[in-house]
Amino acid sequence: MMIQAEVSLYPLKTDKIGVVIESFNGDLKDAGLDVHEAAMSTKLTGNVDEVFAALGEAFKHVANDHQVVLVLKASNACSSDGEVEGKNADVK
Repeated sequence: MMIQAEVSLYPLKTDKIGVVIESFNGDLKDAGLDVHEAAMSTKLTGNVDEVFAALGEAFKHVANDHQVVLVLKASNACSSDGEVEGKNADVK
């Protein structure tokens, strides 16, 4: 199943916020996910198992050296262009 996820990583107690976020997003890209970075969040598109596996590994990588908070929203109802998909797409 394909999903789209929006994640926001908040590094705590560091002046190097950008470095931590870049490392996290780099791990997601290295996992082969479709990654779109924005100012306050990152959107991911991919297979559900691959997305959650990559998020877990990327989180562990940055959490080993930094205190972080990760906020995640995931959906199987929207494609990357925002169109509703799936078996219940016609239900309003």
